[in-house]
Amino acid sequence: MIGRLLLALSACCAAAAMAMPPAMPMNVSYEAILGDGYPRTLSEYGFFRETAEHTPVPGVFPYRLNTPLYSDGADKLRFMLLPIGDKFIASGEGLIDFPVGTALIKTFAFGEGEGRRLIETRVLLHRESGWVALPYVWNAEQTDATLALAGARIDLTTPKGEAFSYRVPNKNQCKECHAVDGAVVPIGPKARNLSHEFLAELVNRGALDTVPQGADQLPVWEDRESASAASAARAYLDVNCAHCHRPGATASNSGLDLRWEQDDPKALGVMKRPVAAGRGAGSHLFDVVPGKPDQSILLHRMLSNDPGVAMPELGKATVDEEGTEAVRRWIAEMPAR
Repeated sequence: MIGRLLLALSACCAAAAMAMPPAMPMNVSYEAILGDGYPRTLSEYGFFRETAEHTPVPGVFPYRLNTPLYSDGADKLRFMLLPIGDKFIASGEGLIDFPVGTALIKTFAFGEGEGRRLIETRVLLHRESGWVALPYVWNAEQTDATLALAGARIDLTTPKGEAFSYRVPNKNQCKECHAVDGAVVPIGPKARNLSHEFLAELVNRGALDTVPQGADQLPVWEDRESASAASAARAYLDVNCAHCHRPGATASNSGLDLRWEQDDPKALGVMKRPVAAGRGAGSHLFDVVPGKPDQSILLHRMLSNDPGVAMPELGKATVDEEGTEAVRRWIAEMPAR
């Protein structure tokens, strides 16, 4: 009898624990993170003591990626919010398992020093219903950012002096890059693209259960010349292209799978004919022709600014000279067939 009572009590406690909602760090708004609505301004979340300065409150961790996504030369300020009493969970080399209540914050900025200008902040919220992606555009005074569900266009100049029209994605366009099997998911903070140092610091702070196996594999982009041509190019393709060109994603019908872990040459495009590239293929026949980068559709599309040809379709308006050079070197070093 006593045993059954203890068992029932244990079950009740377990159910109560499972039902406990995430708790937010001091100054962070529970309603903004986990409510059903869309906060009107970035400051409403309470991620930062000083929103304009991006000074994070305790529980909000700044981080960087070894190899970042190219966004017309924008600097990125990245942060992740962990609910109180919870932990991020290691899950191999791939995406870390983020608990409900997590927020991922990424601000795009152009310019340096006093001339730096914050352009937009993208917020990814892990709610009970799943991940929600919201874009915010910074005001002219640089004091706060306002929700921009319809997106925006902003005239800017890249760090290399190229004028272009910067596109803030609308809420639905966020899904084009973040959707896998119909669900919105984060695409950046994979263990293989995070440093051992950062992950160990999270473990020391009790924010992560353990440093994941397979972490810190992608080369640091600034040091890519010391990495192999294949490592630099494959890291670039994984970060810039694989969120669409992978099974279950929006461009899965291309037959390309450009994820880091893919080792099938045909899936990577080697001597693979395009499925439906149309005029995007130009006069070329194969996605990747070993030893011949200028005959490869993959590089041809990366080098184009034509909206009907250029790849990636979203997230950039200018050609990434450094990225295309990394891919060119990789293809050139492949033994010709």
